[in-house]
Amino acid sequence: MNLSAPGLTELRERLGTTLFTRVAGPGGRANRARIHGAPGPRWFAADRPIRQVHGDAAMFIGGLRALLLQSLHPLAMAAVAGHSDYRGDPWGRLQRTSTFLAMTTYGAADDAQRAVDRVRAVHERVKGVTADGEPYHAADPHLLAWVHVAEVDSFLCAHQRYGAHPLDAEGCDAYVADTARVAAALGVVDPPLDLAGLAERLASYRPELRATPEAREAARFLLLRPPLPAVARAPYAVLAANAVSTLPRWARGLLRLPYLPVVEAACVRPGGHALTRTIRWALAPAPPPPGTH
Repeated sequence: MNLSAPGLTELRERLGTTLFTRVAGPGGRANRARIHGAPGPRWFAADRPIRQVHGDAAMFIGGLRALLLQSLHPLAMAAVAGHSDYRGDPWGRLQRTSTFLAMTTYGAADDAQRAVDRVRAVHERVKGVTADGEPYHAADPHLLAWVHVAEVDSFLCAHQRYGAHPLDAEGCDAYVADTARVAAALGVVDPPLDLAGLAERLASYRPELRATPEAREAARFLLLRPPLPAVARAPYAVLAANAVSTLPRWARGLLRLPYLPVVEAACVRPGGHALTRTIRWALAPAPPPPGTH
């Protein structure tokens, strides 16, 4: 197949623009130019694993998995339900999150620190009491650590299954260590520095986790009622099925999500690979015209 044929080039550009605008927002191109073009040192060198993981299409699956997993901590979910307009403005929340990830992963060190400072200021204001009478504060280091380890585990899990170039064991440890740099800046105390530490920290939260009504409602919204045009619902269903398939079995049980290993192996996982390949193709820089260098 000639991937530079005029019809495919036009399709690629249209699909890539639509995806990028959804994820990065209307100011995405300007933000991207600033993030990658600003002079100065970065938190992470070009060869660091965090850049490889966060730049791959598998993040689409990993991001949704992270939201589902994070919702299982009742205090984290109460903070989201009470202070985040994820139902009314889900795309805005996605765009803010993607911009933060891009800024801290690829941006100049000063810009990355400013992005962290803005998030910390928001966290300081997010506090309240759950329906069960438990106080929560988004700036609580223990709660921040849960959000961090659930996110890192999800991004890495998706990358290892669907990424273009999965990491070796040393690379996985290095990725966890890279993300610890951002976590510490956000206020996480003693973030894990390797895969074993990540698994240990995740396991330590298990006694605290449960699926509150707010968590199950968030899962229904994310998986069954996303605000999408009809043409995007089938690809999103593939993404959602793969995000669910990568969750630990205990997490699926808490959220009342099905466990169908035969169907997942035969249909869901191949669909996930096809979807991430398509996203990767759409978002890759366009090839130069024939005869140019």
